Amino acid sequence: MGHRSVGDLMTPTAVSVRPGTTFKEIARLLDEYDITAVPVVDDIGRPVGVVSEADLLRKQTSVGVGITAGALMTSPAVVAKPEWDVVRAARTMEGSKVKRLPVVDDDGHLIGVISRSDLLQLFLRQDRAIKEEILEDVIVGTLGLPPSSLTVEVADGRVTLSGRVERKSLLPVAVQLCEEVDGVVDVINRLDFDRDDTVDVATR
Repeated sequence: MGHRSVGDLMTPTAVSVRPGTTFKEIARLLDEYDITAVPVVDDIGRPVGVVSEADLLRKQTSVGVGITAGALMTSPAVVAKPEWDVVRAARTMEGSKVKRLPVVDDDGHLIGVISRSDLLQLFLRQDRAIKEEILEDVIVGTLGLPPSSLTVEVADGRVTLSGRVERKSLLPVAVQLCEEVDGVVDVINRLDFDRDDTVDVATR
C-alpha cells in the first residue's frame, strides 16, 4: 500500500529541445504536441532547464523571436525520480513554484515529465476503487481486521469510517492509513473502541 509513484503517472518524454533550439521551433513543438512546456536537454539527454508558454510570451514582447531555448529556459531544471511518491513530487512542485517536473533515471537522463494535471488525476479516482483499496489494504491487509468489522463509505473522495475496534490506539492509525490512499481528500472518523489502551500506557 502507499501512494502511486511518479513513474506510474508520468508522461514518457515525447519531445525535448536543445539549448540552441529557436523560439519559432519551440513554439511549433508546443502547438504540435499540445503541451505547455518542453524540457531542454544537453548533449547526453540530461535536463538543464524547461521552456514554457509563459517564457515564450514574456520574451516575445521584450527581445523578439530570434532567441534560443538556452536564453528562454528556466534553469537549473528541478527534476523528479520515477520512484518518488506523488506527495514528494507535489511538494517539490509547490516548493519550487513550478507546474511540471522532468523525470530522470539514475544517470540523470530524461525519461518523462510529470505535471500538476497528472497528480490531479489521482483525485478523480472512482469512489468504489478507493473503498476497495481501504477495505483490502488498510482494514484487512494492514490492520488485520475482518472486512466486515468496519463500515467504509466514500463520497467524492471523502471517507467516513464507522464501527468498533478493540483498542483506542488503533483509531489514529486507521485514519492516517486511509488518508494515505490515493484519491482520498478527507477522512471522517466515527470509530468507537472497546478498550482505552492509551490510558493503560500513560499510567504505567
